[in-house]
Amino acid sequence: MKPQRTFKALRPARWAVSFGIALLAGCGGGGVSVTDTTGAPDGNGWAWALPANFPTPKVPVDNPMSAAKVELGRFLFYDKRLSGNGTQSCGSCHEQARAFTLPTETARGSTGEFTPRNAQGLANVAYNATLTWANPSLVTLERQMETPLFGEGPVEMGINDGNKAAVLARIAVDASYPARFAAAFANEPTPVVNWNTIIKAISAFQRTMISGDSRYDRYLAGTATLAADETRGMNLFFGEKAECFHCHGSFNFNDQIVHATSRVVETPFHNTGLYNIDGQGGFPYPNRGVFELSAKAEDMGMFRAPSLRNVAVTPPYMHDGGKATLEAVLDHYAAGGSLITSGPNAGDGRANPYKSDLVARIDLSAQDKTDLIAFLKTLTDETLLTHPKFSDPFAAQ
Repeated sequence: MKPQRTFKALRPARWAVSFGIALLAGCGGGGVSVTDTTGAPDGNGWAWALPANFPTPKVPVDNPMSAAKVELGRFLFYDKRLSGNGTQSCGSCHEQARAFTLPTETARGSTGEFTPRNAQGLANVAYNATLTWANPSLVTLERQMETPLFGEGPVEMGINDGNKAAVLARIAVDASYPARFAAAFANEPTPVVNWNTIIKAISAFQRTMISGDSRYDRYLAGTATLAADETRGMNLFFGEKAECFHCHGSFNFNDQIVHATSRVVETPFHNTGLYNIDGQGGFPYPNRGVFELSAKAEDMGMFRAPSLRNVAVTPPYMHDGGKATLEAVLDHYAAGGSLITSGPNAGDGRANPYKSDLVARIDLSAQDKTDLIAFLKTLTDETLLTHPKFSDPFAAQ
């Protein structure tokens, strides 16, 4: 059954600003005010600086925000010593200039092993209700981070029981870190340099990666304009012809949202008809979506819809990086899925029995596609991509 089309009554020529704001109450629950009331510092001296139509992020009670913790997290995020062999940092797979993702189909771990999936961008990760492509159980940054740090299938950062102590020692003996940890975790028991505090600090830094200063955001605020093709693309995106907004309609241009006052949090996953390798809906192993965890047939090919913010700088696309360009992505959706005629993944994804009924053939002209891409390019936030507060502190050393 298709989701109820809540926004059908809105008219493209007049609703652009109100649409972007009204979506706050309609996606992710919570009935959030569109006025920024987060400027006052909390008990730890932390004050969010958010766009007016962004809700306050949800922060775990046991990991409150603080400036000292965020700055410590920035250092740890970029520190290559925080891997088993000292060759790779979190930032190695999440590049600021690319909205904290990679330009490759999949990521490569510290030992050379490739992950099966595309590195997801971290922009606005604080608002993600789930944290990976296809694991409904990972709902906090702190818990998710255990996978790249300690995971073995595939190896990413490559930290294991055999080298955990040595990696911690590398961090503890650095002359700058003891004071940073002490400032960030003044109430923690000693020794303050431990995996719990490391994970908390990096998570706090990631929560600050707020992206809401694109030209589209400025257009909503009345301080910028959109060109004719961008406006046509916006109307298509939010309209019933292209129907992009069904999965990308929140303020974050996705459909899994959580924030500080969420009452109802929805976590949909979608089969978009990328594959059908056996004629029965199969996706190639080990990229079978939620099915990899649930073993339920109906979960085959189910993946989370990513945010489209900064999408112009985050190719390649899809969970496996299988679409190189935005044009290829639009061709896929316009066709109602992908037809692969040869090779091990050959099959007609358009006929995948588990495909979402939101993914159906759309009559998009060449001009329509050009206009949609023009609009998507307005979602690029140069502030996020270049601001020193998100940058590698080791780069200038």
